[in-house]
Parts: sequence; C-alpha cells; structure tokens
Amino acid sequence: MSALPNAPHALFLENLHDDADRAINLFGPVSVTRLASSPERAQLEADLQTADVIGIRSRTHIDGALLDLAPNLLAVGCFCIGTNQVELEEAAKRGVPVFNAPFANTRSVAELTMASIIMLMRRIPEKMFAIHESGGWLKTAEGSHEVRKKKLGIVGYGNIGAQLSVIASALGMHVYYYDVEPKLAHGNARPTESLDELLSLADVVTLHVPDTAQTRGMIRAEHLAKMKKGSFLINHARGQLVDIDALTEALKSEHLAGAAIDVFPKEPKGKDEAFDSPLRQFKNIILTPHIGGSTLEAQAAIGEDSAMKLAKYLYQGATNFAVNFPNIEPGPIKPGNTRLTVSHLNAPGFLSRLNEKVSNAGLNITAQFLQTQGDLGYAIADMEGAMPHDFQAIIEGLDGAIRVRLIGQSA
Repeated sequence: MSALPNAPHALFLENLHDDADRAINLFGPVSVTRLASSPERAQLEADLQTADVIGIRSRTHIDGALLDLAPNLLAVGCFCIGTNQVELEEAAKRGVPVFNAPFANTRSVAELTMASIIMLMRRIPEKMFAIHESGGWLKTAEGSHEVRKKKLGIVGYGNIGAQLSVIASALGMHVYYYDVEPKLAHGNARPTESLDELLSLADVVTLHVPDTAQTRGMIRAEHLAKMKKGSFLINHARGQLVDIDALTEALKSEHLAGAAIDVFPKEPKGKDEAFDSPLRQFKNIILTPHIGGSTLEAQAAIGEDSAMKLAKYLYQGATNFAVNFPNIEPGPIKPGNTRLTVSHLNAPGFLSRLNEKVSNAGLNITAQFLQTQGDLGYAIADMEGAMPHDFQAIIEGLDGAIRVRLIGQSA
C-alpha cells in the first residue's frame, strides 16, 4: 500500500492511440511510457515496477502472479471492450480496479458486420478469389441477393447488436434478435423466444455476445444444423463462441453458404506469426484479423475513454465504470482538502472504525462515500485539517484494509 506519487507514471502497451496521452493528463500531470507491442513476461514484470497504471489491449495478460510483483500498480485500463485478458477477481483482491471502453468501437464493429452481410449475400468472396487467383470473370447473378427483405438474426442485443439492427432496418432487412435479458427493440427488430428459433428463421446469423462460461462454444454442430440451408454465419464478437471444426464441416457440406469470421480461438501474437485455420481453405468466407474495432475513429474514442477513467482514478479516486470494483464517482476534491480512499474487505463495522481513526487524528470529514460489491468495499472520505505524518500507516493498519491512498494537497 502506498500513497499516490506526485508524478504518477502510466505504462501504455500495444500501440495505443495518441489521444490516450492527452486524456490521461486531463486531471493532473502523468508521465507516459509507450511500447508498440506487448513485451515478454520478464520485461513486463520489470516495467511494472515503476508503473502506477497500465494501459493494454488484448495481447497483454495480467494475472495474480504478475500483480504480486507490482505492488504499486493502482489500476489497469483495457483499451478495448473485453477484459478477459485480466484476472479481474485477483485484481480486485489487491485493490486494483480494471477499466475498459465498452461503447467506443460500437459503430465500427456494426459497420464491418453490415458490410460483411452485403458482401456475403452478393457472393463477393468467391468472385474476388477468382479474379485474384486466375483472372476468372464470374459475372453472374446466381446465388447473389439484395439484403432488402432478408432476415437478419442477431445473437446478443447489446450496444453493437442494437446499433447493427438500426443499420440493417434502414436497408430494409427484417431484424430478429435473441438475448438472455429483456431488451428494448430498435426500429422493426423483434425478439425471439429462443436461440433455436432465431437460428431456424434467419438468412444471416451474427453473434454479438461477450466471452463467458455460458457463451463459450454456444455455436456447435447441432446449432449449425438448425440454421437454414444456404444461410450465413458471422462472428465478430469473441473467438471462443464458435466450434471452428463444426463450422468447417458445415461449409464443406454446403449447409452454410458462407461465413465471416473476425475472431478466432487461437490468434497470432503479432504480424510476424502466421495465421493457421481450417477455414482458410474456403473461398466463400471472409476472414479478417480481429479488426472489428480497428478504425481510427474507434481507436481514438477508446484511447480517450479508457485513459480518462484512469486519470480520474489517479486524481479523484473515481471508480465509476470499473468492471471489477464498487463504482463511486466522488467528483473533484475541494481545494485544501485531502481525499482518503480505502479498498477493504466488506465486513461489518469497517466504516465506523475508519471514521474513528480519522477523528482521533484530528481531521474533519467533509464528504464521504461507500459502495460494496460482493466481498469488496470501497470507501472515500474527504478530510480537512492538519494531517499527522503517520496517518496513512494508521489507516493501513485497520483490519480488512486492502489498499489505502491519499489524494490532494496534504497527500
């Protein structure tokens, strides 16, 4: 446990957008070290010794063992939608909130999906391969269709699924969706009672769900068999959702007319590693290298969103939108006050013991916040008065305290 240094240091990996540097300095100065890729484990362990926060994308994995080697790390920013590259519970146990950018690339993914729908239904992949490989001129309308009046089935009606339904509706598609939670329909979209119902009626099925224990392998051979013959499957969500071998067989048997896949169970670690998949044999499939959110607009928005959350945590202790932590938005610190933030075990009496220590130190609490989430609690107290030099050590000595920080003029 340690107080926030006067000049916090951010380690940004995997070529984050330049806008992240500006955003992380919005509430106070932060020095930034950038690396274009994800370093090897030993190098990452060394780099984290001087980092107060770290910004990563999908290739850098943060586990409990790594966090133990970086006791001064305050927060993790995932500059993407997913957070499965971080052991969230292990981070929470050490008082480390994890932030992400769940909305920033919504439009980019939805646009790529809509483009893939049109390309597949026009049989563009086969025609393109013929031109590139042999100069073949497949000028035919056979098997090509407009998307208008076709049925689109969206699995997962969250931010991306809902945005896609609006775009598809505008193009005249009949939109159906399935979600495990009740969701308000947009445009002409209609919910289905089950995944099986959606699979059986859609001309195109597209997946937009997170990677969870419930969704991994959700599209297997028996699900593909329930799809309409000649239909298409799109996965621009998570690589673990679809059984690739089953999809390969469905394409071989021509039960499916094609597919568009942007995410895979195993992906290359970098551009120097070759991608291998049985799906490469097909010419009626669009394979892309996990680029659903790879537009300049999306990356700029992600950089600003995630970095701003890190900045607010550094300079205000704000945890709003953290995925593994009680959410508190305390606002700016009043001039002259010191803000105490304490992550702690969620147990009876902790707040009263904390307030007693503050009172015994001769400090007055001007504002206070507390939220709990499972076994974890997060308390914030704004204080005024002359702070004893050993005040932080006193709070750290409280039974159940996990991480103690002091932010403000007296910190």
